[in-house]
Amino acid sequence: MEDYIMNSSSSYLSSPDNLEKDHEQYNNVLMPSIFGVICFFGITGNCILIYTIVKKTKFCCHPSVPDIFIFSLSIADLLFLLGMPFLIHQLVGNGSWCFGGTMCTVITALDSNSQIVSTYILTVMTLDRYLATVHPIRFKHVRTPFVAGAAVALVWVFSLVSITPVWMYTGLMRLKDGSVGCALLLPNPATDTYWFTLYQFFLGFALPLVVICSVFFKILQNMSATVAPLPQRSLRVRTRKVTRMAVAICLAFFLCWAPYYILQLAHLGVQRPSFAFLYVYNIAISLGYANSCINPFIYIVLSETFKRQFIVAIRPPHRGFRVAPAQAEGLSLRVAPESSHPSRSQSSRELLQNMLPVTVAVH
Repeated sequence: MEDYIMNSSSSYLSSPDNLEKDHEQYNNVLMPSIFGVICFFGITGNCILIYTIVKKTKFCCHPSVPDIFIFSLSIADLLFLLGMPFLIHQLVGNGSWCFGGTMCTVITALDSNSQIVSTYILTVMTLDRYLATVHPIRFKHVRTPFVAGAAVALVWVFSLVSITPVWMYTGLMRLKDGSVGCALLLPNPATDTYWFTLYQFFLGFALPLVVICSVFFKILQNMSATVAPLPQRSLRVRTRKVTRMAVAICLAFFLCWAPYYILQLAHLGVQRPSFAFLYVYNIAISLGYANSCINPFIYIVLSETFKRQFIVAIRPPHRGFRVAPAQAEGLSLRVAPESSHPSRSQSSRELLQNMLPVTVAVH
């Protein structure tokens, strides 16, 4: 018996002997089309977001703390989305990989890294929301662009270290038709698959979910119990808006990825998954990947300020377009009670993309 762990780009759960037979009904058209739509809108939306933040920073000098988090999340999503054409090519080719071993490792690592980076920047962003809402004065000195940048750097380092198995064991495997596929080939699949799946679930989903839910519960608890002197009304309104945005981003992230992780756990007890399971699994992967493109559209839908900032960014400079400082300072997320000056604001954002779907192929 020979076991393989396929990477997420191939989305295969059956043995190499059954790859084409089990998936030829929709892998060559439906899945590449879905991934292509995700790739197009994701790259477009994240480029708009990054461009808007860069232009806003140029106009207003220093970036805000939420700007840094949003920018970092967009970069992580964009790096993954730029690798999606390789995944689409592999789907169209029935799992074959023609870009070499190095690119196999790089693209798979981008896939895995995007998920971890997005998850933990969301976690850090949630903690920032807690400090801004519950302790706006006490921790004002902590909520600085420098500290935010350092936190993002630590998240990236942590993510790159956490996907060490991907760096070590991703490689090329021989397929039935003589071509090669890109796969994660663990040394002892019988046991390693079980532990690696649990590792992904707890590190990339369960732990961040517990932390984020706990922090938001404390935020809501504090908001409902506050009787102390409050900041001026405009700042309270902006705080509620940025918290609502953060909640929406986190909900989108976890709702997009929950089906995938649930199916990953379910697959541990399924030796030969049915076609229905394979179909639902591919839908779950598509839903998870879609998370990389929906956040910019959440900003557009929920934030009038982001729309104004985008207009400022694209408007020709000689037109002399101006906005009020309160509109120019914060991106789509208006922050925060930590400053009593009404012209200071910030922005915020989620999440994500995919830790390597670990699936076992047995024959």
